Amino acid sequence: MKLIAVGSMLTEGVVSILALIAATSLLPLDYFQINVPVEKFQAILPRLQEMGYTQSNLSQLSAEVGEKIAGRTGGAVSLGVGMAYIFSSIPGMKSLMSYWYHFAIMFEALFILTTVDTGTRVARYILQEMFKPVSAKLASSTYLPGVILSGIIISFLWGYLVYNGDVSSIWPMFGVANQLLATLALSIGTIFILQHSGKWYYSLMTFLPSVFMFATTFTAGIENITGNYLPKHTFQGNLNAGLTVVMLILVVVIFFESTRKCVGYLTAPQALPELAADPETDIEE
Repeated sequence: MKLIAVGSMLTEGVVSILALIAATSLLPLDYFQINVPVEKFQAILPRLQEMGYTQSNLSQLSAEVGEKIAGRTGGAVSLGVGMAYIFSSIPGMKSLMSYWYHFAIMFEALFILTTVDTGTRVARYILQEMFKPVSAKLASSTYLPGVILSGIIISFLWGYLVYNGDVSSIWPMFGVANQLLATLALSIGTIFILQHSGKWYYSLMTFLPSVFMFATTFTAGIENITGNYLPKHTFQGNLNAGLTVVMLILVVVIFFESTRKCVGYLTAPQALPELAADPETDIEE
């Protein structure tokens, strides 16, 4: 468990560092030109030039990667271009910049697809559980018609969100959901530590990050609703706002319930059974 948990954490930290290196490998003016819409970039260009950002290599980069990269916001393109620029600087790799760029884009796309795959599977399990009062057979994960039916419904629902929206509507919701999941994991981890250690200062290792994650992500969720979805005055925007509200309410309930549970352990700690010294005896018990 330690190898997987800590190793994954360190690996993801390395990925974030690599992303920062890829971004900073570009000229500042090129970075802004990629990550700012074209019309807005023209408006801020004089200000950027006053700050000393006058050098640009964007035309050459576009030609080498074989794509029009100006105004490609979202971070994926700047990450791909930055990584391709770094790899092409290796001796003998100069002519492979287009390959490295598309490799980086494919790498990021596969990361997103695995997230969609996992989310679809979990949502299908939940939907099948909802079938249980109607039909126990449909709720079974081994009953093929139930698996196919729930898979079609869930795929249609997230496909509808993607088809009727865009990255600016779907991605912020995913970000909020992803970080709220971290909040829940840290909250549950705090309860686990209190149960198995009985020492409050051990639980601070997960409790303090959970409070930080809850405050920042909940605020981001509210701003996403009021500043992104509702101002669009569309059915899709209202739907995304409603789904985000549901997520926030569920997290508030779980977060405060876990906090109440932690306070209960601290004010009236329960005696934990002593583990047997003999591992075989412990297993038998």
